[in-house]
Amino acid sequence: MIDELKFETLIGVMGSVFEGEQDTRASNKQYSLSDLGLAAFSVFYMQSPSFLAWQREMESRKGQSNVQSLLGTERIPSDEQIKNVLDGYHPDSLGVVYRYVINSLAAAGQLRSFSCQGRILIALDGRQYHHSKKISCSQCSCIEREDSVHYQHSVVLPVLVSPHCSEVLCLEPEFVLPQDGHDKQDCETAAAKRWLTTKLANYDVDKPVILGDDLYCHQPMCEQVLAAKANFVFVCKPKSHPHLYEYLDLTPLEHHEIFLEDQVKLSYRFANGLPLRDSSDALFVNWCDITITDKQGKQIYYNSFATDILLTSETVIDVCSYGRARWKVENEGNNTLKTKGYHFEHNFGHGEHYLSALLVSLMLLAFLFHTLFDLFDNLYQAIRQRLATRKTFFDDLRALTRYHCFDSWHRLLSFMAHGLELDFDSS
Repeated sequence: MIDELKFETLIGVMGSVFEGEQDTRASNKQYSLSDLGLAAFSVFYMQSPSFLAWQREMESRKGQSNVQSLLGTERIPSDEQIKNVLDGYHPDSLGVVYRYVINSLAAAGQLRSFSCQGRILIALDGRQYHHSKKISCSQCSCIEREDSVHYQHSVVLPVLVSPHCSEVLCLEPEFVLPQDGHDKQDCETAAAKRWLTTKLANYDVDKPVILGDDLYCHQPMCEQVLAAKANFVFVCKPKSHPHLYEYLDLTPLEHHEIFLEDQVKLSYRFANGLPLRDSSDALFVNWCDITITDKQGKQIYYNSFATDILLTSETVIDVCSYGRARWKVENEGNNTLKTKGYHFEHNFGHGEHYLSALLVSLMLLAFLFHTLFDLFDNLYQAIRQRLATRKTFFDDLRALTRYHCFDSWHRLLSFMAHGLELDFDSS
């Protein structure tokens, strides 16, 4: 593991971000902003809503706790103190941490496992993380229905994906929030455009390709991607693109087929230069589809895509593999956040301003850190491999840190490796 991405270094970067924020409290500053932010982060990192309570109890018995020794905090704030103070801080302040991680990986040449033909794939997907008929705040989106008003929070989650890697790496999210100077309610596509405009350029990635579902496959979004000096591969369905498909019916399609060792057939069709919409200023895009059939001839997959990448019998294979990789934002990203201990849709604290969004961003950073170690930390990998399941790993983390205080994250992992009798040099 490179020094820039060791746990203590990452915690230091996050702590400095909070310390760099303007402290708006008029009084009661016994807890630093760094203590408050890192304490909130620890709950998600350990996947334990009771983690701070256990550590306060440990401190009362032993005079020390894992919040202090692992995260470098001075004191352990209460849940209410954390929520009351952090409510006023915009989640964009944490963008520095995401960029530090990804750009450090890029500088160390560690993004090669996510590179496809020299390109980095970034999948965008919108997700709701709060919904209520009663609880709301100034940052909620309001959905009026016949019998009631529904309040919700949503976010666009950009992640690095690859056809060759099961993990995904979270990038800085873009929250659907009311925008100053705009009367129209914010939405997923508007948030995605903001991310492309203001945040994509902050990442040192080569030839980014933006992936998205059919919602993203419209001209303003495609133009925004091109303006950001990126390529796009978006799902393109007939129902939402009737004009393009009318042209497609009149266009001779090129065909290409390949067979895999198990007699699975991949059939490609493609055409270049089709109008994306029915207008004189229509953007011309390239279209392709892929049909996968098993050895009995039964269709097991189909999808179609629009892209700005010129399609040939060689590039259509790559483009379809990019498009198919998009599902990883849902299966490996959203599904992990919702069902693997992070409790993405749980209301950890709504607040009146930014609390809900800030806590989600801390949750995403916890997910990013664990993914980072799972990919690049040999000791962490060895432990995860021996314990087999994610649940067992986090159960052990919670148990160990409840009863014993470790002086570093490395010492905690070394203790686990020794207990598992792993043949591993943890020095």
